[in-house]
Amino acid sequence: MSKASEKLCAQAFEARRANRLADAHRILTDAVAFCRQTGEQIDLAKALTALGQIERDLHHGDAALPHYEEAAVIYRASGDALKLAHTVRHLADIHRHEGHVSLAEARYCEALDLYRRDERTQPLELANAIRGYAILKSDAGETARAKLLWEEARDLYAAGDVKEGVAESSRRLLMLTQQS
Repeated sequence: MSKASEKLCAQAFEARRANRLADAHRILTDAVAFCRQTGEQIDLAKALTALGQIERDLHHGDAALPHYEEAAVIYRASGDALKLAHTVRHLADIHRHEGHVSLAEARYCEALDLYRRDERTQPLELANAIRGYAILKSDAGETARAKLLWEEARDLYAAGDVKEGVAESSRRLLMLTQQS
């Protein structure tokens, strides 16, 4: 990132951490405009995903979508599979929250494919993508598929020593078992 865009994003991160979401939103809007002026595409994608996260924090999923979609286009063109997978996973999560089941499923499948094909994928990133897809499948009543996904997520969370992830996966597996 350029020094100027990096500074703006750092200020926005601090504002978000202090729960000053309106300030973070304003700063990131400025960062996006700055990156558009300079033509720094990767910086723009980073600023867009950060702005999309603020929109999500504000419970504006519909406003977050175009930011993540534009960032995905940039990451796709750059060839950065892991940043693309991460961005697409967030798109899937937003679509799931907004009730766009078929769009969410397509995005989860793409993210999972990208993660599984890249040996640099961290277990936590893969687990988080599987988690969202497992929720989608559970909500759709696809119990058998959801169980397999929750088992895989649980194992990945355990490998990464993410106790909260293991606990959630185990709890959801138990609920699915009791339902069937």
